[in-house]
Amino acid sequence: MSIMIFSIIFPLLCGLICIFTKNIRSSRLRDIIFVCLQATETVAGLAVVFSDQSTGGNFSFAKEISIGFTSDMTAKFFCLITVIAWLFVSIYSVVYMKHEKNIHRFCLFMFLSESALLGAIFSSNLISMYFFYELVTLFSMPLVLHSLTKESIAAAKKYLFYSVAGAFAALFGIFILAKNTTTLDFTAGGTLTQVTPLVLTAIFMMNIGFGAKAGLFPLHGWLPSAHPVAPAPASALLSGLIAKAGVLAIIRTVFFIAGTDALSGTWVQTTLLILSLVTVFMGSMMAYREKIFKKRLAYSTVSQISYVLTGIFLFSEAGIEGALWQILFHAAVKVGLFLCAGAVIYLYGKTQVEELEGLGKKMPVTFICFTILALSLTGIPPTGGFFSKWYLASASLEAAQLGALSWIIPVVLLVSALLTAGYLLPVSIKGFWGSESAESETKTVKEPLLMVIPLVLLSLIALAGGIFANKTGNILSEVASSLF
Repeated sequence: MSIMIFSIIFPLLCGLICIFTKNIRSSRLRDIIFVCLQATETVAGLAVVFSDQSTGGNFSFAKEISIGFTSDMTAKFFCLITVIAWLFVSIYSVVYMKHEKNIHRFCLFMFLSESALLGAIFSSNLISMYFFYELVTLFSMPLVLHSLTKESIAAAKKYLFYSVAGAFAALFGIFILAKNTTTLDFTAGGTLTQVTPLVLTAIFMMNIGFGAKAGLFPLHGWLPSAHPVAPAPASALLSGLIAKAGVLAIIRTVFFIAGTDALSGTWVQTTLLILSLVTVFMGSMMAYREKIFKKRLAYSTVSQISYVLTGIFLFSEAGIEGALWQILFHAAVKVGLFLCAGAVIYLYGKTQVEELEGLGKKMPVTFICFTILALSLTGIPPTGGFFSKWYLASASLEAAQLGALSWIIPVVLLVSALLTAGYLLPVSIKGFWGSESAESETKTVKEPLLMVIPLVLLSLIALAGGIFANKTGNILSEVASSLF
Protein backbone atom coordinates (compact mmCIF):
# COMPACT_ATOMS: atom_id res chain seq x y z
CA MET A 1 0.00 0.00 0.00
CA SER A 2 1.36 3.42 -0.97
CA ILE A 3 1.74 6.14 1.64
CA MET A 4 -0.83 8.19 -0.29
CA ILE A 5 -3.50 5.51 0.02
CA PHE A 6 -2.52 5.00 3.64
CA SER A 7 -3.04 8.71 4.40
CA ILE A 8 -6.61 8.42 3.05
CA ILE A 9 -7.54 5.12 4.70
CA PHE A 10 -5.84 5.63 8.07
CA PRO A 11 -8.30 8.32 9.30
CA LEU A 12 -11.14 5.85 8.63
CA LEU A 13 -9.46 3.38 10.96
CA CYS A 14 -8.84 6.14 13.49
CA GLY A 15 -12.54 6.95 13.46
CA LEU A 16 -13.39 3.35 14.28
CA ILE A 17 -10.84 3.37 17.11
CA CYS A 18 -12.50 6.50 18.53
CA ILE A 19 -15.77 4.58 18.89
CA PHE A 20 -14.13 2.11 21.25
CA THR A 21 -12.49 4.85 23.32
CA LYS A 22 -15.96 5.52 24.76
CA ASN A 23 -15.30 2.70 27.23
CA ILE A 24 -11.97 4.13 28.42
CA ARG A 25 -12.47 5.62 31.86
CA SER A 26 -9.39 7.84 31.78
CA SER A 27 -10.17 10.95 29.74
CA ARG A 28 -6.47 11.79 29.67
CA LEU A 29 -5.61 8.45 28.07
CA ARG A 30 -8.41 8.96 25.54
CA ASP A 31 -7.05 12.40 24.66
CA ILE A 32 -3.53 11.04 24.23
CA ILE A 33 -4.80 8.33 21.88
CA PHE A 34 -6.76 10.87 19.85
CA VAL A 35 -3.84 13.29 19.43
CA CYS A 36 -1.35 10.50 18.69
CA LEU A 37 -3.60 9.11 15.97
CA GLN A 38 -3.90 12.53 14.37
CA ALA A 39 -0.15 13.14 14.71
CA THR A 40 0.46 9.86 12.87
CA GLU A 41 -1.91 10.96 10.10
CA THR A 42 -0.14 14.32 9.87
CA VAL A 43 3.23 12.58 9.48
CA ALA A 44 1.75 10.37 6.75
CA GLY A 45 0.36 13.41 4.92
CA LEU A 46 3.69 15.23 5.16
CA ALA A 47 5.45 12.13 3.83
CA VAL A 48 3.27 12.34 0.71
CA VAL A 49 3.97 16.05 0.34
CA PHE A 50 7.74 15.59 0.45
CA SER A 51 7.89 12.34 -1.53
CA ASP A 52 8.39 11.85 -5.26
CA GLN A 53 5.38 9.56 -5.59
CA SER A 54 2.94 10.88 -8.20
CA THR A 55 0.27 8.18 -8.51
CA GLY A 56 -1.50 5.99 -6.02
CA GLY A 57 -3.40 3.49 -8.12
CA ASN A 58 -6.57 3.38 -10.17
CA PHE A 59 -9.67 1.33 -9.32
CA SER A 60 -12.21 0.88 -12.13
CA PHE A 61 -15.89 0.25 -11.48
CA ALA A 62 -17.11 0.62 -15.06
CA LYS A 63 -15.82 1.69 -18.48
CA GLU A 64 -15.92 5.43 -17.71
CA ILE A 65 -16.02 5.33 -13.89
CA SER A 66 -12.87 4.89 -11.86
CA ILE A 67 -11.38 6.00 -8.57
CA GLY A 68 -7.82 7.18 -9.05
CA PHE A 69 -5.26 9.10 -7.04
CA THR A 70 -2.44 11.50 -7.79
CA SER A 71 -0.09 13.69 -5.77
CA ASP A 72 0.63 16.55 -8.14
CA MET A 73 1.64 20.01 -6.90
CA THR A 74 -1.97 21.06 -6.35
CA ALA A 75 -2.74 17.99 -4.25
CA LYS A 76 0.42 18.39 -2.18
CA PHE A 77 -0.39 22.05 -1.51
CA PHE A 78 -3.88 21.29 -0.20
CA CYS A 79 -2.65 18.22 1.72
CA LEU A 80 0.02 20.26 3.52
CA ILE A 81 -2.54 22.79 4.73
CA THR A 82 -5.06 20.13 5.70
CA VAL A 83 -2.93 17.80 7.82
CA ILE A 84 -1.13 20.56 9.72
CA ALA A 85 -4.24 22.57 10.53
CA TRP A 86 -6.13 19.40 11.42
CA LEU A 87 -3.46 18.53 13.97
CA PHE A 88 -3.73 21.98 15.57
CA VAL A 89 -7.50 21.65 15.83
CA SER A 90 -7.16 18.14 17.28
CA ILE A 91 -4.83 19.35 20.04
CA TYR A 92 -7.23 22.18 20.83
CA SER A 93 -10.25 19.84 20.79
CA VAL A 94 -9.10 17.66 23.68
CA VAL A 95 -9.67 20.66 25.97
CA TYR A 96 -12.65 22.33 24.31
CA MET A 97 -14.72 19.16 23.93
CA LYS A 98 -14.62 18.51 27.68
CA HIS A 99 -17.71 20.68 28.06
CA GLU A 100 -19.47 18.85 25.21
CA LYS A 101 -21.07 15.43 25.31
CA ASN A 102 -20.23 12.46 23.05
CA ILE A 103 -16.63 13.42 22.35
CA HIS A 104 -16.00 9.99 20.82
CA ARG A 105 -18.70 10.68 18.20
CA PHE A 106 -17.16 14.06 17.43
CA CYS A 107 -13.73 12.47 16.96
CA LEU A 108 -15.25 9.80 14.72
CA PHE A 109 -16.70 12.27 12.24
CA MET A 110 -13.68 14.53 12.52
CA PHE A 111 -11.49 11.68 11.26
CA LEU A 112 -14.02 10.59 8.63
CA SER A 113 -14.20 14.16 7.29
CA GLU A 114 -10.42 14.31 7.05
CA SER A 115 -10.33 11.02 5.16
CA ALA A 116 -12.95 12.21 2.67
CA LEU A 117 -11.24 15.58 2.18
CA LEU A 118 -7.86 13.95 1.52
CA GLY A 119 -9.60 11.58 -0.90
CA ALA A 120 -10.89 14.58 -2.83
CA ILE A 121 -7.49 16.27 -2.68
CA PHE A 122 -5.60 13.27 -4.07
CA SER A 123 -8.22 12.31 -6.68
CA SER A 124 -6.81 12.05 -10.18
CA ASN A 125 -10.06 12.40 -12.13
CA LEU A 126 -13.37 14.23 -11.98
CA ILE A 127 -15.48 11.20 -11.03
CA SER A 128 -13.19 10.27 -8.17
CA MET A 129 -13.12 13.81 -6.84
CA TYR A 130 -16.92 14.10 -7.05
CA PHE A 131 -17.32 10.87 -5.06
CA PHE A 132 -15.13 12.09 -2.21
CA TYR A 133 -16.60 15.59 -2.44
CA GLU A 134 -20.01 14.13 -1.59
CA LEU A 135 -18.49 12.15 1.27
CA VAL A 136 -17.02 15.36 2.69
CA THR A 137 -20.57 16.71 3.01
CA LEU A 138 -22.00 13.53 4.55
CA PHE A 139 -19.18 13.08 7.06
CA SER A 140 -18.92 16.75 8.09
CA MET A 141 -22.65 17.34 8.56
CA PRO A 142 -22.67 15.50 11.95
CA LEU A 143 -20.06 18.00 13.17
CA VAL A 144 -22.66 20.73 12.68
CA LEU A 145 -25.48 18.91 14.49
CA HIS A 146 -23.22 17.59 17.25
CA SER A 147 -25.15 19.21 20.11
CA LEU A 148 -28.47 17.87 18.72
CA THR A 149 -30.31 21.05 19.65
CA LYS A 150 -33.19 22.30 17.53
CA GLU A 151 -30.95 25.02 16.08
CA SER A 152 -28.09 22.66 15.25
CA ILE A 153 -30.39 20.17 13.54
CA ALA A 154 -31.91 22.95 11.43
CA ALA A 155 -28.45 24.25 10.52
CA ALA A 156 -27.23 20.76 9.60
CA LYS A 157 -30.24 20.25 7.33
CA LYS A 158 -29.53 23.58 5.66
CA TYR A 159 -25.87 22.65 5.18
CA LEU A 160 -26.89 19.32 3.67
CA PHE A 161 -29.49 20.88 1.38
CA TYR A 162 -27.18 23.57 0.02
CA SER A 163 -24.27 21.17 -0.45
CA VAL A 164 -26.33 18.46 -2.14
CA ALA A 165 -28.09 21.01 -4.36
CA GLY A 166 -24.71 22.34 -5.40
CA ALA A 167 -23.40 18.84 -6.00
CA PHE A 168 -26.34 18.03 -8.29
CA ALA A 169 -25.64 21.20 -10.29
CA ALA A 170 -22.04 20.05 -10.63
CA LEU A 171 -23.17 16.54 -11.61
CA PHE A 172 -25.14 18.00 -14.52
CA GLY A 173 -21.93 19.59 -15.75
CA ILE A 174 -20.00 16.34 -15.37
CA PHE A 175 -22.52 14.51 -17.57
CA ILE A 176 -22.06 17.09 -20.32
CA LEU A 177 -18.27 17.22 -20.06
CA ALA A 178 -18.01 13.43 -20.18
CA LYS A 179 -19.11 13.64 -23.84
CA ASN A 180 -17.02 16.69 -24.73
CA THR A 181 -13.57 15.86 -23.34
CA THR A 182 -10.84 13.45 -24.32
CA THR A 183 -10.66 12.26 -20.71
CA LEU A 184 -11.97 13.14 -17.28
CA ASP A 185 -8.51 12.62 -15.83
CA PHE A 186 -7.02 15.85 -14.51
CA THR A 187 -4.66 17.28 -17.11
CA ALA A 188 -3.01 20.70 -16.84
CA GLY A 189 -4.39 22.90 -19.62
CA GLY A 190 -7.70 21.03 -19.89
CA THR A 191 -9.14 18.19 -21.97
CA LEU A 192 -12.08 19.81 -23.82
CA THR A 193 -12.62 18.71 -27.41
CA GLN A 194 -15.04 21.50 -28.28
CA VAL A 195 -16.46 24.66 -26.75
CA THR A 196 -20.19 25.03 -27.33
CA PRO A 197 -22.89 27.02 -25.51
CA LEU A 198 -23.93 23.81 -23.76
CA VAL A 199 -20.38 23.09 -22.64
CA LEU A 200 -19.98 26.62 -21.30
CA THR A 201 -23.28 26.28 -19.45
CA ALA A 202 -22.11 22.98 -17.97
CA ILE A 203 -18.85 24.52 -16.75
CA PHE A 204 -20.75 27.45 -15.28
CA MET A 205 -23.11 25.12 -13.41
CA MET A 206 -20.16 23.16 -12.04
CA ASN A 207 -18.55 26.32 -10.70
CA ILE A 208 -21.81 27.43 -9.10
CA GLY A 209 -22.41 23.97 -7.66
CA PHE A 210 -18.95 23.50 -6.21
CA GLY A 211 -19.08 27.14 -5.12
CA ALA A 212 -21.84 26.23 -2.66
CA LYS A 213 -19.27 24.56 -0.43
CA ALA A 214 -17.04 27.64 -0.73
CA GLY A 215 -19.87 30.04 0.14
CA LEU A 216 -20.27 31.62 -3.30
CA PHE A 217 -23.43 33.70 -3.77
CA PRO A 218 -26.25 32.67 -4.12
CA LEU A 219 -25.54 29.34 -2.33
CA HIS A 220 -23.75 30.82 0.68
CA GLY A 221 -26.59 30.72 3.22
CA TRP A 222 -25.47 27.59 5.08
CA LEU A 223 -22.26 29.16 6.45
CA PRO A 224 -23.75 31.77 8.84
CA SER A 225 -26.30 29.18 10.00
CA ALA A 226 -23.87 26.32 10.67
CA HIS A 227 -21.01 28.06 12.46
CA PRO A 228 -22.80 29.54 15.48
CA VAL A 229 -24.29 26.17 16.49
CA ALA A 230 -21.31 23.92 15.76
CA PRO A 231 -18.57 23.37 18.36
CA ALA A 232 -15.67 25.78 17.82
CA PRO A 233 -13.27 23.08 16.53
CA ALA A 234 -15.90 22.05 13.98
CA SER A 235 -16.38 25.68 12.92
CA ALA A 236 -12.63 26.02 12.48
CA LEU A 237 -12.50 22.95 10.23
CA LEU A 238 -15.60 23.93 8.24
CA SER A 239 -14.37 27.44 7.59
CA GLY A 240 -10.64 26.96 7.22
CA LEU A 241 -10.47 23.57 5.50
CA ILE A 242 -13.71 21.85 4.54
CA ALA A 243 -15.00 24.89 2.64
CA LYS A 244 -11.77 24.65 0.61
CA ALA A 245 -13.14 21.42 -0.90
CA GLY A 246 -15.28 23.69 -3.08
CA VAL A 247 -12.23 25.75 -4.01
CA LEU A 248 -10.27 22.61 -4.89
CA ALA A 249 -13.12 21.32 -7.07
CA ILE A 250 -13.34 24.64 -8.92
CA ILE A 251 -9.57 24.68 -9.52
CA ARG A 252 -9.69 21.14 -10.87
CA THR A 253 -12.66 21.99 -13.12
CA VAL A 254 -11.26 25.24 -14.49
CA PHE A 255 -7.57 24.41 -14.91
CA PHE A 256 -7.51 20.62 -15.35
CA ILE A 257 -10.71 19.87 -17.30
CA ALA A 258 -12.00 23.00 -19.05
CA GLY A 259 -8.76 24.90 -19.54
CA THR A 260 -8.47 28.64 -19.17
CA ASP A 261 -8.09 29.25 -22.92
CA ALA A 262 -11.62 27.98 -23.48
CA LEU A 263 -13.11 30.21 -20.78
CA SER A 264 -11.16 33.48 -21.00
CA GLY A 265 -13.29 36.33 -22.29
CA THR A 266 -16.55 34.36 -22.23
CA TRP A 267 -19.74 35.17 -20.37
CA VAL A 268 -18.78 32.43 -17.93
CA GLN A 269 -15.72 34.33 -16.74
CA THR A 270 -17.55 37.65 -16.53
CA THR A 271 -20.51 36.22 -14.61
CA LEU A 272 -18.36 34.26 -12.18
CA LEU A 273 -16.17 37.28 -11.46
CA ILE A 274 -19.24 39.43 -10.78
CA LEU A 275 -20.70 36.79 -8.44
CA SER A 276 -17.42 36.50 -6.55
CA LEU A 277 -17.19 40.27 -6.13
CA VAL A 278 -20.80 40.44 -4.93
CA THR A 279 -19.95 37.73 -2.39
CA VAL A 280 -16.81 39.55 -1.23
CA PHE A 281 -18.66 42.78 -0.56
CA MET A 282 -21.85 41.20 0.79
CA GLY A 283 -19.99 38.91 3.20
CA SER A 284 -17.92 41.79 4.57
CA MET A 285 -20.95 44.02 5.00
CA MET A 286 -22.94 41.31 6.78
CA ALA A 287 -19.97 40.56 9.06
CA TYR A 288 -19.64 44.26 9.88
CA ARG A 289 -23.27 44.39 11.00
CA GLU A 290 -23.33 41.05 12.85
CA LYS A 291 -23.28 41.04 16.68
CA ILE A 292 -22.85 37.30 17.33
CA PHE A 293 -19.12 36.57 17.51
CA LYS A 294 -18.97 33.26 15.62
CA LYS A 295 -21.60 34.35 13.11
CA ARG A 296 -19.50 37.42 12.35
CA LEU A 297 -16.57 35.14 11.60
CA ALA A 298 -18.84 32.98 9.43
CA TYR A 299 -19.85 35.94 7.26
CA SER A 300 -16.17 36.82 7.10
CA THR A 301 -15.50 33.37 5.65
CA VAL A 302 -18.12 33.98 2.96
CA SER A 303 -16.23 37.12 1.95
CA GLN A 304 -12.66 35.88 2.29
CA ILE A 305 -13.05 32.63 0.34
CA SER A 306 -14.50 34.64 -2.54
CA TYR A 307 -11.18 36.50 -2.61
CA VAL A 308 -9.79 33.11 -3.62
CA LEU A 309 -12.48 32.58 -6.24
CA THR A 310 -11.84 36.03 -7.68
CA GLY A 311 -8.21 35.10 -8.22
CA ILE A 312 -9.18 31.79 -9.81
CA PHE A 313 -11.70 33.38 -12.17
CA LEU A 314 -9.06 35.76 -13.52
CA PHE A 315 -7.81 32.66 -15.37
CA SER A 316 -4.20 33.85 -15.23
CA GLU A 317 -1.05 32.59 -13.55
CA ALA A 318 -0.81 35.81 -11.53
CA GLY A 319 -4.43 35.43 -10.45
CA ILE A 320 -4.05 31.83 -9.31
CA GLU A 321 -0.86 32.73 -7.45
CA GLY A 322 -2.80 35.36 -5.51
CA ALA A 323 -5.53 32.80 -4.88
CA LEU A 324 -2.98 30.33 -3.48
CA TRP A 325 -1.64 32.99 -1.11
CA GLN A 326 -5.19 33.58 0.09
CA ILE A 327 -5.94 29.85 0.46
CA LEU A 328 -2.85 29.33 2.59
CA PHE A 329 -3.26 32.26 4.95
CA HIS A 330 -7.04 32.19 5.12
CA ALA A 331 -6.79 28.58 6.33
CA ALA A 332 -4.31 29.49 9.08
CA VAL A 333 -6.07 32.71 10.07
CA LYS A 334 -9.65 31.52 10.04
CA VAL A 335 -8.86 28.33 11.94
CA GLY A 336 -7.10 30.51 14.50
CA LEU A 337 -9.93 33.05 14.76
CA PHE A 338 -12.57 30.39 15.37
CA LEU A 339 -10.35 28.75 17.98
CA CYS A 340 -10.01 32.15 19.68
CA ALA A 341 -13.79 32.47 19.71
CA GLY A 342 -14.02 28.96 21.10
CA ALA A 343 -11.62 29.80 23.94
CA VAL A 344 -13.82 32.75 24.93
CA ILE A 345 -16.92 30.53 24.88
CA TYR A 346 -15.18 27.73 26.79
CA LEU A 347 -13.74 29.90 29.56
CA TYR A 348 -16.37 32.64 29.92
CA GLY A 349 -19.40 31.55 27.91
CA LYS A 350 -19.49 34.80 25.91
CA THR A 351 -21.04 34.62 22.44
CA GLN A 352 -21.83 38.29 21.67
CA VAL A 353 -19.23 40.80 20.51
CA GLU A 354 -20.55 43.33 23.03
CA GLU A 355 -19.77 40.90 25.88
CA LEU A 356 -16.04 40.78 25.12
CA GLU A 357 -15.10 44.05 26.83
CA GLY A 358 -12.18 43.62 29.20
CA LEU A 359 -11.61 39.93 28.42
CA GLY A 360 -8.28 40.70 26.77
CA LYS A 361 -6.90 41.46 30.23
CA LYS A 362 -7.97 38.03 31.45
CA MET A 363 -7.07 36.14 28.24
CA PRO A 364 -4.02 38.06 26.99
CA VAL A 365 -2.51 35.30 24.84
CA THR A 366 -5.83 34.54 23.14
CA PHE A 367 -6.52 38.19 22.34
CA ILE A 368 -2.94 38.90 21.21
CA CYS A 369 -3.21 35.98 18.81
CA PHE A 370 -6.64 37.18 17.71
CA THR A 371 -5.19 40.61 16.94
CA ILE A 372 -2.32 39.20 14.86
CA LEU A 373 -4.71 36.97 12.93
CA ALA A 374 -7.16 39.84 12.43
CA LEU A 375 -4.38 42.03 11.03
CA SER A 376 -3.44 39.26 8.59
CA LEU A 377 -7.03 38.80 7.42
CA THR A 378 -7.34 42.55 6.94
CA GLY A 379 -4.14 42.59 4.87
CA ILE A 380 -1.80 44.62 7.07
CA PRO A 381 1.95 44.11 6.43
CA PRO A 382 4.11 42.28 7.33
CA THR A 383 1.54 39.50 7.72
CA GLY A 384 0.96 36.93 5.00
CA GLY A 385 -2.53 38.27 4.39
CA PHE A 386 -1.08 41.48 2.96
CA PHE A 387 0.62 39.63 0.12
CA SER A 388 -2.48 37.67 -0.83
CA LYS A 389 -4.43 40.92 -1.29
CA TRP A 390 -1.49 42.53 -3.07
CA TYR A 391 -1.13 39.74 -5.62
CA LEU A 392 -4.88 39.56 -6.26
CA ALA A 393 -5.14 43.31 -6.87
CA SER A 394 -2.03 43.31 -9.09
CA ALA A 395 -3.31 40.37 -11.13
CA SER A 396 -6.65 42.06 -11.77
CA LEU A 397 -5.01 45.31 -12.89
CA GLU A 398 -2.92 43.31 -15.36
CA ALA A 399 -6.06 41.76 -16.88
CA ALA A 400 -6.82 44.59 -19.29
CA GLN A 401 -9.07 42.31 -21.37
CA LEU A 402 -11.63 42.44 -18.56
CA GLY A 403 -12.32 46.11 -19.20
CA ALA A 404 -13.86 47.93 -16.25
CA LEU A 405 -13.69 44.80 -14.08
CA SER A 406 -9.88 45.03 -14.04
CA TRP A 407 -10.07 48.11 -11.78
CA ILE A 408 -13.41 47.38 -10.10
CA ILE A 409 -11.88 44.26 -8.53
CA PRO A 410 -9.14 46.12 -6.57
CA VAL A 411 -11.70 48.72 -5.45
CA VAL A 412 -14.01 46.02 -4.07
CA LEU A 413 -11.09 44.25 -2.39
CA LEU A 414 -9.98 47.51 -0.77
CA VAL A 415 -13.48 48.31 0.50
CA SER A 416 -13.77 44.77 1.84
CA ALA A 417 -10.42 45.12 3.63
CA LEU A 418 -11.64 48.30 5.33
CA LEU A 419 -14.82 46.51 6.42
CA THR A 420 -12.71 43.59 7.66
CA ALA A 421 -10.76 45.96 9.86
CA GLY A 422 -14.06 47.44 11.00
CA TYR A 423 -15.51 44.14 12.21
CA LEU A 424 -12.38 42.44 13.60
CA LEU A 425 -10.15 45.08 15.17
CA PRO A 426 -12.89 46.47 17.47
CA VAL A 427 -12.94 43.03 19.10
CA SER A 428 -9.31 43.52 20.13
CA ILE A 429 -9.95 47.10 21.20
CA LYS A 430 -12.91 46.05 23.35
CA GLY A 431 -10.92 43.17 24.79
CA PHE A 432 -7.87 45.16 25.87
CA TRP A 433 -9.26 48.61 26.57
CA GLY A 434 -12.93 48.02 27.28
CA SER A 435 -14.24 48.14 30.83
CA GLU A 436 -15.03 44.78 32.38
CA SER A 437 -18.62 43.94 33.15
CA ALA A 438 -19.62 43.19 36.71
CA GLU A 439 -20.04 39.53 35.83
CA SER A 440 -16.60 39.10 34.28
CA GLU A 441 -14.93 40.85 37.22
CA THR A 442 -15.98 38.04 39.55
CA LYS A 443 -13.77 35.36 38.01
CA THR A 444 -10.47 34.89 36.25
CA VAL A 445 -9.76 31.60 34.46
CA LYS A 446 -6.33 30.59 33.22
CA GLU A 447 -6.05 29.86 29.51
CA PRO A 448 -5.39 26.11 29.03
CA LEU A 449 -1.99 25.40 27.51
CA LEU A 450 -3.35 23.01 24.86
CA MET A 451 -5.68 25.77 23.69
CA VAL A 452 -2.96 28.40 23.62
CA ILE A 453 -0.32 26.38 21.73
CA PRO A 454 -2.32 26.04 18.46
CA LEU A 455 -3.26 29.73 18.59
CA VAL A 456 0.36 30.83 18.99
CA LEU A 457 1.57 28.55 16.18
CA LEU A 458 -1.16 29.73 13.79
CA SER A 459 -0.31 33.35 14.59
CA LEU A 460 3.37 32.67 13.91
CA ILE A 461 2.45 31.13 10.54
CA ALA A 462 0.47 34.26 9.65
CA LEU A 463 3.51 36.40 10.51
CA ALA A 464 6.19 34.13 9.07
CA GLY A 465 4.45 33.93 5.71
CA GLY A 466 4.85 37.65 5.30
CA ILE A 467 8.32 37.97 6.81
CA PHE A 468 9.62 35.20 4.55
CA ALA A 469 7.47 36.27 1.60
CA ASN A 470 10.16 35.52 -0.99
CA LYS A 471 10.46 31.86 -0.04
CA THR A 472 6.69 31.50 0.32
CA GLY A 473 6.15 33.22 -3.02
CA ASN A 474 8.63 30.95 -4.81
CA ILE A 475 6.80 27.85 -3.62
CA LEU A 476 3.36 29.21 -4.49
CA SER A 477 4.61 30.40 -7.88
CA GLU A 478 5.77 26.86 -8.63
CA VAL A 479 2.36 25.48 -7.71
CA ALA A 480 0.61 28.12 -9.84
CA SER A 481 2.76 27.42 -12.91
CA SER A 482 1.95 23.69 -12.67
CA LEU A 483 -1.70 24.47 -13.46
CA PHE A 484 -0.95 25.76 -16.96
